Amino acid sequence: MDARDTDLKKELDATLHARRELGEEYESALVDSFLDKVDQRIDGAVERRVRRQLAEQQMQTARDSRSPGATDSWGERFGFGIVSLVLAVPLSAIGGGVGHLPGLLAAWAGIVGVNVVQAARTNPGLFGGRRKSSQNGGWED
Repeated sequence: MDARDTDLKKELDATLHARRELGEEYESALVDSFLDKVDQRIDGAVERRVRRQLAEQQMQTARDSRSPGATDSWGERFGFGIVSLVLAVPLSAIGGGVGHLPGLLAAWAGIVGVNVVQAARTNPGLFGGRRKSSQNGGWED
């Protein structure tokens, strides 16, 4: 039994004591007053639970928005692709000029590798990874 239950028990005892003193003619008013207090307690408890659930939901949303893929916009991905292609030209020239075909293949393997890592980072489920899903729509029982 916690403090709230103790307070409610005191309220009930006071209501019953008042009923004994005032008589049956005030019984319905006393019961209505007590029930209003119970309703206020229930409303307060529900409001606290709803606020707690909303706060938990907001915290989860904030945690999810800080994941690496959530901050990448289409412009960032497009810019990364453009920079990758622009840098591919001199890297191909250097790799092909110094190492001929093996140097060219090594340069392009590096370019492709960097782009694959970037794609996997921004799209976690792209290469067979599992995406996070919510089984029950985000509500916990």
